Formats: sequence, structure tokens, C-alpha cells
Amino acid sequence: GAKRPWKKQRVNMYLPGDKIGLHLRGGYVIPIQQPAVTTNASRKNPLGLIVALDEDNTAKGDFFWDDGETKNTIQNGRYILYAFSVSNNKLDMICTHSSYQEGNTLAFETIKILGLIDPVIQVTVVEDNQPMKAHYNFTYTASNQSLLIYSLKFNLGRNFTVQWSQKFSENERFTCYPDADIATREKCEERGCLWEMPTFRSQAPSCYFPRQHNPYLVSTTQYSSMGITADLQLNTASARIKLPSEPIPTLRVEVKYHKNDMLQFKIYDPQNKRYEVPVPLNIPAMPTSTYENRLYDVEIKENPFGIQIRRRSTGRVIWDSHLPGFAFNNQFIQISTRLPSEYIYGFGEVEHRAFKRDLNWHTWGMFTRDQPPGYKLNSYGFHPYYMALEDEGYAHGVLLLNSNGMDVTFQPTPALTYRIIGGILDFYMFLGPTPEVATKQYHEVIGRPVMPPYWALGFQLCRYGYRNTSEVQQVYNDMVAAQIPYDVQYTDIDYMERQLDFTIDENFRDLPEFVDKIRQEGMRYIIILDPAISGNETKPYPAFDRGQEKDVFVKWPNTNDICWAKVWPDLPNVTIDENLTEDEAVNVSRAHVAFPDFFRNSTAEWWAKEIIDFYNNQMKFDGLWIDMNEPSSFVHGTVTNQCRNKELNYPPYVPEITKRTNGLHFRTMCMETEQILSDGSSVLHYDVHNLYGWSQMKPTYDALQKTTGKRGIVISRSTYPTGGQWGGHWLGDNYAQWDNLDKSIIGMMEFSLFGISYTGADICGFFNNSEYELCARWMQLGAFYPYSRNHNIAFTRRQDPASWNETFSEMSKNILNIRYTLLPYFYTQMHEIHAHGGTVIRPLLHE
Repeated sequence: GAKRPWKKQRVNMYLPGDKIGLHLRGGYVIPIQQPAVTTNASRKNPLGLIVALDEDNTAKGDFFWDDGETKNTIQNGRYILYAFSVSNNKLDMICTHSSYQEGNTLAFETIKILGLIDPVIQVTVVEDNQPMKAHYNFTYTASNQSLLIYSLKFNLGRNFTVQWSQKFSENERFTCYPDADIATREKCEERGCLWEMPTFRSQAPSCYFPRQHNPYLVSTTQYSSMGITADLQLNTASARIKLPSEPIPTLRVEVKYHKNDMLQFKIYDPQNKRYEVPVPLNIPAMPTSTYENRLYDVEIKENPFGIQIRRRSTGRVIWDSHLPGFAFNNQFIQISTRLPSEYIYGFGEVEHRAFKRDLNWHTWGMFTRDQPPGYKLNSYGFHPYYMALEDEGYAHGVLLLNSNGMDVTFQPTPALTYRIIGGILDFYMFLGPTPEVATKQYHEVIGRPVMPPYWALGFQLCRYGYRNTSEVQQVYNDMVAAQIPYDVQYTDIDYMERQLDFTIDENFRDLPEFVDKIRQEGMRYIIILDPAISGNETKPYPAFDRGQEKDVFVKWPNTNDICWAKVWPDLPNVTIDENLTEDEAVNVSRAHVAFPDFFRNSTAEWWAKEIIDFYNNQMKFDGLWIDMNEPSSFVHGTVTNQCRNKELNYPPYVPEITKRTNGLHFRTMCMETEQILSDGSSVLHYDVHNLYGWSQMKPTYDALQKTTGKRGIVISRSTYPTGGQWGGHWLGDNYAQWDNLDKSIIGMMEFSLFGISYTGADICGFFNNSEYELCARWMQLGAFYPYSRNHNIAFTRRQDPASWNETFSEMSKNILNIRYTLLPYFYTQMHEIHAHGGTVIRPLLHE
């Protein structure tokens, strides 16, 4: 009874020497009858059916019956004809013609169904639209995966339906209630899903989809040498499960065989234009693959719909979305795929405890937010990319080119479920076949990592909380006196007047002179810039005034009104009452700020001019550090904490992100604000929120190079695929804790996959006072980060290498001397990945 799932494969099957094998073709219903010594006798015996399911658990067949010998029974209509069809655990037996009365004394008494992998727990029967009845006479045999239903009395000439329910493995459950509120039996059954509590200590969902649930059917499929096109129609009869938002009735699937080792498969609405990610990729204008040399085969599964992709050399299925729960609703898209193994890596930016993802029922949200690293907390970047290993040791990578908020659920099937709140499904798969080759193929498409200047591989120092130039100078003097290798000094927002970009505070009025001095001595200097620009100054503020003139700021839709927020810029001459709460203090002390829309061509021009003017007229620098560009705000949506569109800020489904019930606008912009792409078309911030940091990186990189005439380096907190072409990334505001030291390695390895190889963590930790032993060990580890910077927050102790004691200084000097000895090798490795892609910080599985 066991079925073989794939066609055109050589399979070894056991067969006793004294038997002849009888193989039934999957997908067909075969009528049978108990035998006798003559056909005259056997025709009086009970009838039965053998149902041989195919790989989609479907089958079809028919049955013709007359008296067996009279002439012209067909012409005279004296016969019985049945059509059988099986799908979704249901057998329909439709009598399409019945004019042979003598035949009505016969009955189907047994039905044997082959190929049922999971145990059957219930059988029901319906006769001619009568009420459904439970049928208790059945036996499921696990050893041959068969169900025998007996003691039936299905007399010929009538219609019958047989349904069966299976108790499939908990690992095969796909959650039907991922919502923020907790699922209950009532909510689950109201949605139309199945409810059963999992076994003790299992994390499997209680509310889950029926095994065959998929409301879309394939209406047409066209194959060509370069791909496949299929149209899908919503089957309203199967769309009884009420998922968030309204379903799209018609979909189109496009599969493109771009290269022998790379393909794209895309699902979208062909009738109404939906948002698509405006990020260019390096893909061939025309597919270049050939059938003979392709590493993959693709099959569109029909009724219900699914996509299956196999590695041709092994037959291994590496993508299989022929699973329950597929949905393409206006603000809720869901698709699941089986995974080839449990060895899955990627998806970010969110902290987890190991490089390999934990598949034990974990959900991870992705939505850029000013969120310090913490377990399962969605953070600064957005990278919907993973790499998977296969049992044979091969590897492949998958990118979902979508920028809307999403979450992904891993389960031990092994399987993966995406849930996205907008846009389309646009997948790119890279066939490797090794982890490093798959990574290089991905980097070729998204753009290979930036080539940093040689000095950017030197050791770097920064802190938030320098009170004046003298404190920066003291650190520099101490480092020089200790002869500790050191190339780059930073200042955080302290150097600005009231945290306003392109200004210098009175306490740092001599900073330009100090920077000129140390640059003459071979040092480099990097300054920070935040995107938020103060807009309610009492005196002229050229950066804002020129931005207004160039129309660069994000606005409410269909108006000329800026959506105001509050971030770091302070109002002038304000003293804060220490008894105020944080929100009250923000309200009275922070200026109204506007966010530049970096998608606009005019914004790139304005941003470059401000950077050039600051460099030429106020102070020199060699690199730019762009922060708070998730974008981060200290209010929710706008200064009144009131956004105008509930459906966008509180969508029908909110991904599993931090502060999930607080809405998407929590500590960022309102989702309905309007941004303008370079072609002049408008988009909602709802769609491009996760691209804000990405949109700032290239204008900043271009402006830096135009300003300095040198290569320079850009460090961005928020990132998205392709951003590694223009800059690096630090792993954010970490903690002075031992586990954060460990997790920095995971973060760097992931960003190597993501194509951002110039990466590192704040050495010794950003938050809290670092301990001596921790900082010493972190200096030893950090000496081998691609981006090696020691940085911490205000009101904590100095933690630069020269601030501890002579022993610490000597240890730091020795370990950094090793780094500097190896810089030619590091620099060569950075060139290698800039020219060819791949990883610098890598796990052993890439070797």
C-alpha cells in the first residue's frame, strides 16, 4: 500500500522470490468484485473499490455495469455509470447514469485506500445528500499505509461520499492561528480550522490547518524552455477558513530559469498592480540557462496549488510549498515550504543563540526597529534570506525579495512558513552546490561587498558621552603614549549643537583643529549623522531650510504637510525637570523633526550638499556613521502620537515583533506617510519602512566619496539586501555581558551571508560598565573582527585599552600587533569578496 512519491526514478523494492509484483498506478480508482469459479457467479458477489492515491493524495476513475451480454445496452441506455474522484481526504462516487434496474441489487461493500501515511481516526459517509453518518467499520494498517472500510451497503444507482480524518504527526501541523491574541477552541473553530491540544511538552500548535487546505487551483499552465507561467483561481468553496484580510481572487505564477544555478519564482496579482520592492538586482536581461545544464527541475502542482523544486543530481526536493495554509490576501500573504534538512542559517536582524536556526516551533519577526539586541527581538536590519544544507552535503540559498513586515516560523517537520503583510512573493534560489558557492551566487545578484580603505581595518575608538574635545584628546594621548595600535577616532552626537546634524557644539569648538592635527599624524576621523532634521528652530537652520526648499522630507499623503516626529535634536534653552517621565521629558525638550525621504533624487542632492558644506566649512572627516535610520523616533508615529490610518498602523495581522500590540508605528513614522521613488511614483511608508536605512546608504556613500575624493567608509545601523555594496554595519547597542561576546560571532557570520562583510560588535559592550576580564577577552576577540571598534554609552567608565592598567594596555598592544601584522591578509580577503563575493568571517561548514 505504500506509495512511491516520485516518477521517473529507479527504485529498489523488496519482493519475495515466489511472488509476482502487482503495482498500481497512483491516482486511480479501480473497481473490484469478489471472485468466483465463473463470471456468472462472480457477478452476483459484492463490489468494492481500490483507491491508489498519487503524490497529491488524489485519484480518479469510473465504473461501467450492464447485464454483460445483451446487445445495444449503451444505445438503449440500459447501464449504470459511475465517476469517482478523490481529493482532500474525500471520495465522491457520482452515479452519472442509472437505467439498469437489475444492477441495483448489487452494492459496493468495501473500499481500500492505499498510500495514507498518517493514521485514520474517523470515517463518515453520506448517501444522496442525506445527513452525514459516522461509519465505525474500518481498519488502518500502518505497515502498508492502507485503510480498509468494510460493511458498507452502497447500492448501485445512488450517489455516495466517503470522508476520512487522519491523526497526522504533530510535526505536520501548520498553525492556523498565528495572531497576537491567544488561540482558543472557539476562535479556532470559528476560523474554520482544526483544534487538538498537543501532547505533553510539545510546542506544536493546537489550532492548525486541515491537511489538504489550499484555496487556490491552477487553471492554466504554460511551459517553455526558459520557465513556467501558471494562473491560479481562488476556489471559494475551499476558502472557508477566514484568515486576516481579503483574498485576491486571481494570481499568476512566473518561474524563470535565469541561470543554470539560479532561478526565480514569483506570485502576484495580474489584474491589480501591487507594491514591489524598488531594489535593483543583478540578473540577466534574458535567461541564460539550458535544459541540459540546469541544476534543478521545477514542477507546478495542481489542485491544490504548490511549487516543488528538486536538485536534479540527487532528486532531493529543496522547495515544496504543496502544503496547507497558502494564502494571498491583501494584507496577509502566507506560504510554507518543506525544508531538506534541519540545518538552516540566516534571516535577520534578530538575536538567537546559535548560528544554526532552532526548528522547534520558533517564530521570528522582521521589522526594522531601534531595538538593542535581545533574544527574539526584531532589530535594526531586514534580511529575508536563508541558506540550507541538504542531506547529501549540498547547499542552496533562498531570498524573498519583499520589504513589508513579516515573520517566519520554523517547525521540526522540517518546514518553514512565511507570513508577510503586503507586496508580492518574489523568490530567488541559488543552487550552490556548496555553502560558499551558494553565498557567492547570492552576492553576485545583490552586489558584492564594499571594498573598505586599508585604514578602516585598523583599530577604532568611540564612545557616547564625550563632554568636550579635551576628553577626546585625552583618550588619543593615552593611546599614543601606550603605543597601542589605533587608526580611527569617532565622536557620537555629543559634538553637535543640541544634537543637530551639520553643527558643532560650543564644547567642541576646537574639535576641527584637533581632527586636523591627528589626521596630519596619520589618524582618521569618523563622525555620526542621524537622518532626523530639526524643523522648529527659532534661528535659521540651513540644513532644514534648504531641505524644505528642495522638498526632501517625508509627508502625509496628498498634502504638503510634514509628518513631524521627535528624536535626538533638543529645543534651545530647555532645562528638564528630573521628576518627569521619559515620555514627558521628550515632549517638553525635543524639537520637532522631519525625516528626509532618501528615495527622492532631490534628497540625495541635498544630502550631498550638506555633507560637502560641513566638510569644507566646519570640519574634516574620513568616514560617516549613519545611525537611527530604521527610522527611529521617540514618539509613536507623530508628535501627537496619532496616526490617521488604522488599517496600516494596526493591520489585520501584525507579525510577531517586539511590542506587537502597540502597532507598527511604535517609535517610528506613521505607516500611511508618503514617499516618492526616483521615478516619481509614490509609495506608502508601510511598504518601504524596512528600506529606510538602505535608501540612505548609497546617497551617503556617494556624498562621502564626492566630498573627500577618497574611498572612505560608511557604517549603517539599518540594512537591507544589496546595502553591502556601499557600507558596513555594526551589530548595534549590545551589552557588556559574556553572552553578547559569544553572540557577536553569530551576528558576523550571518552578515557575511547577507553580503555585509565589514561587520563587528561594540568591543567590551555598549550598555553597562564592562568588567576587566570581560573587556580583556573581548579585546582579544575583537582584534579579529573585520570592523574592530571599542564603543560604549555615556555615564559608564572609560573602556578604551589605555584606561584600565598597564597589564591591559600591554595585552591590547600585543593582540592588536597581531592584527596589524595580518592586515595585508585581511585586506586581500576583503578584496577577494569585493571582486568575487563570499565570506570573510565564516563557519567551518564553508570550508
